[in-house]
Amino acid sequence: MSVKKKVAIFWFRRDLRLEDNAGLYHALKSGLPVLPVFIFDKLILDKLADKRDPRVTFIHDALSGLNAQLRAYKSSLIARYSTPVEAWTKLLEEYQVQAVFTNRDYENYAKERDANIGDLLAEHKIPFHSYKDHVIFDQSEVMKKDGLPYTVFTPYSKVWKAKLVSEPGNNPVDSYFLKSYPSLKYAKGFAKHAKTALPSLSSMGFERSDTQIPGTTVTQGLIKEYADKRDLPAVEGTSRLGIHFRFGTISIREKARKSASLSAVFLSELIWRDFYSNILNHFPHVESGPFRKKYEPIQWVNDEDHFEAWKKGMTGYPIVDAGMRELNHTGHMHNRVRMIVASFLTKHLLINWSWGEAYFAEKLLDFDLASNSGGWQWAAGCGTDAAPYFRIFNPYTQQQKFDKQFEYIKKWVPEYGTEAYPEAIVVHKEARERCLAVYKEALADA
Repeated sequence: MSVKKKVAIFWFRRDLRLEDNAGLYHALKSGLPVLPVFIFDKLILDKLADKRDPRVTFIHDALSGLNAQLRAYKSSLIARYSTPVEAWTKLLEEYQVQAVFTNRDYENYAKERDANIGDLLAEHKIPFHSYKDHVIFDQSEVMKKDGLPYTVFTPYSKVWKAKLVSEPGNNPVDSYFLKSYPSLKYAKGFAKHAKTALPSLSSMGFERSDTQIPGTTVTQGLIKEYADKRDLPAVEGTSRLGIHFRFGTISIREKARKSASLSAVFLSELIWRDFYSNILNHFPHVESGPFRKKYEPIQWVNDEDHFEAWKKGMTGYPIVDAGMRELNHTGHMHNRVRMIVASFLTKHLLINWSWGEAYFAEKLLDFDLASNSGGWQWAAGCGTDAAPYFRIFNPYTQQQKFDKQFEYIKKWVPEYGTEAYPEAIVVHKEARERCLAVYKEALADA
C-alpha cells in the first residue's frame, strides 16, 4: 500500500502566474512541498452558452503556460474539471494535505464556495490560508473613520492614496503595499510531480476560440499620455489590460508601481477597481439589484426589439452602434463608449441596467463582476457615486466630442451615411423627456 504524499496545496483561481503571487509566495515559504492545483469549475463553465468563449481558451492557454514553467522545477499543475467540492474531496483522498493556500475573491459565489471548502478542510483539521492579491487594498483596509465602508469614490480614493504612502518611504513607487512577492525565490518548494495534462477544451464541451487577446506590454508613453487619449476611441490610448487583471496573468502591484509616477489618471483607474471590489464585498446585493434601493420602483419599458437592436449595433445612433459592434467582434469596448452605450440602453430605451450588465458579462473579455455591476449602476443612476438620473448622455454630442472625424464609427459601422444604415429607433429629445418623467415618478416617494 503506497503512502500518501504530504503536501501543501496552492489553489490557483484568478491569479494565473507564478511570480509576484501573494498566496503562492506564502505557500512556497511554508516548508511543505507545494502542489499547484486549478479547478475548471463546472458550476461556472456549464452555464456558459458560447462554447467558443474566448475567456475559456485564454484560461486554458494561461494554465498551459504555467504547466510549462512548472516543468522547470520538476513539478506540474493538477487541473480538474469538476465542482469544487467534488474536486477537493478527491484531492483529500489522493494526498495527505497539510495546508491549503489561495488568494481571496470577493464575489458572492466565490465567498460561498470558499466557505464550503473551508468547512470541508476544517473537518480534516486542515488550515485554509487566504491572501490579498488581485487588489491593492481589500476588505476593511480603506474605511471611514466611523468604521463603515466608503460608498463615494472621491473620499475613498483620497484615503486610498494616503494609505499607499503611509509606510516609510512616502513615495507610491516605494510603497510597502506595492512590494512584490518573490515567489520563484522559493521555487524549490514545488512538489516534485510527473507531468500531467490539462483537461482538453473538447472534454469540457468547449472549442478553441480564435479571438485575439491583448498583450501584457504597455509602453511608458501610453501611460504618460493616458489622460489625454483615454477618451478617444479611434486611437490606441488605453492599456486593454483588463483580461489580464481579471485572471491575474499580470500583477496589479507591478502595474500600480510602474504607473504611480507616470500618470495619476491611470493609477486612478486601478483605484476604481479596488473601490468596486470593496463595494461588492461590503454590499453583496449589488450583484443582482441596485445599490440605491429607492430606484427599484423604476418602470422599465424593457422592449425586447429595442434590446436586440442595441445588442446588434442597429439603433441608428452611430457611436452606440460602433461600440456594440466592436464588443461583438472583439470582446472589447472602449471605456468612454461603454458609458455611452450603457446610458443609451438605460436612459434612452428605458431597459433595465441588469439586461445590459448580463450582456456585457457574456461578451467582455475583461468581464469583472464588481466593476461591471458598478459601471452599469453608475450609468443607470442607481449605484454608488452614480451619475444623477437627469444626467443623460447625448450620443450626438458625445460623438462630436470624442470621435469628431468619425474614425471610430467608420471602422465599425461602414454603412453609416448610406441607405443601408437604419433610422434611429428612438428620437433623442423624446427619449430624454420620457426618461426624466419615469425616473421622477419612481423617485417621488423615495
